[in-house]
Amino acid sequence: MSVCPELTRIVVALDPPVTSTNTSDACGLVVAGLGRDGRGYVLADRSLERASPLGWAQAAVEAFHHFGADSLVAETNQGGDLVQTVIREIDLSLPLKKIHVSRGKWLRAEPVAALYEQGRVSHVGALDALEDEMANFGADGLTNGHSPDRLDALVYAVSELMLGGSSVPRVRRL
Repeated sequence: MSVCPELTRIVVALDPPVTSTNTSDACGLVVAGLGRDGRGYVLADRSLERASPLGWAQAAVEAFHHFGADSLVAETNQGGDLVQTVIREIDLSLPLKKIHVSRGKWLRAEPVAALYEQGRVSHVGALDALEDEMANFGADGLTNGHSPDRLDALVYAVSELMLGGSSVPRVRRL
């Protein structure tokens, strides 16, 4: 756990499920910021179990406004236009970056894991469920036999902030 310095960027990352049945994946929803010191800070895990598209979209928009985020990064592999449509139903002007992932979960996570190993990413506050998922993530791309939805969202957030995302920095206190 770490104290959060001034942040230059904040992103909300979303790994949405396309269904909301008892067997559906969770909705990964993670908030992270880039410190003025160049380090990444994971601010919140707002992931949801069995959320409808409207439910996860509302949660993502609420997190965006609560943290004063700069953008929402959302995986659109399964939802396609659904993700953009439901987000826009709630907030038409919210800056949304759609990402389509093609590499496996393990390969996507490796560069972010390297940042953790270098001590360049810290968690602010208690993030027990996210950390449990991180600790149980296997080479098969699963966490205890399930999709690592929280971890996927974390990877999208940190990747956007520290591995090639671009934006004009703004400094503010959380």
